[in-house]
Amino acid sequence: MKIALINENSQAAKNSIIYDTLKSVVEPLGHEVVNYGMYSADDAEQLTYVQIGILTATLLNSGACDLVITGCGTGEGAMLACNSFPGVLCGHVVDPTDAYQFTQVNNGNAIALPFAKGWGWGAELNLQYVFEKLFVSEWGLGYPRERAVPEQRNKKILDEVKKVTHTDMVYILENLDRELVLGALGTKNFKEYFFRDCKCERIAECVRGLLK
Repeated sequence: MKIALINENSQAAKNSIIYDTLKSVVEPLGHEVVNYGMYSADDAEQLTYVQIGILTATLLNSGACDLVITGCGTGEGAMLACNSFPGVLCGHVVDPTDAYQFTQVNNGNAIALPFAKGWGWGAELNLQYVFEKLFVSEWGLGYPRERAVPEQRNKKILDEVKKVTHTDMVYILENLDRELVLGALGTKNFKEYFFRDCKCERIAECVRGLLK
């Protein structure tokens, strides 16, 4: 699994802590982490949580990653922004129980964490345990297990609903405010990572045109 890490401006200073913790958990399992930043609070490119949604949707819909780990001060803004887009099902994860139940019940492709609220003594341990619980079992098996069939059915229904209620990703990128989009996709290392991993030529072509 290819996992993208994205941090917005208010919590960018914690990027290295989050990145190192995530890598320590998932790399032994055979997963790869791609760090899209922000890398520090002083980065020239400043991502808002709205732009996190744009970047997350671009990566997931293009196949450039399989899972996005992101967040903001409370995690709420990042979660709402991500869920504004097609092809993204983002959960708000605060603790290891949230992480496990999101993978088992909701089987989404992004999580938004609170990187300020509740971030105190032992925060890095909670982060580690959250990441561990994300990958402790195959996703989508249901919790409790006897609820697996209706939960899997509801997930498929939600996926179909989102196909109708959300428009095409290329249309979105071409019609959103251009400066907003360029701010999301113009970050350090984006071109290198995105075009290397993108599996959808249609979205790649759109992004190339926007970045000219």
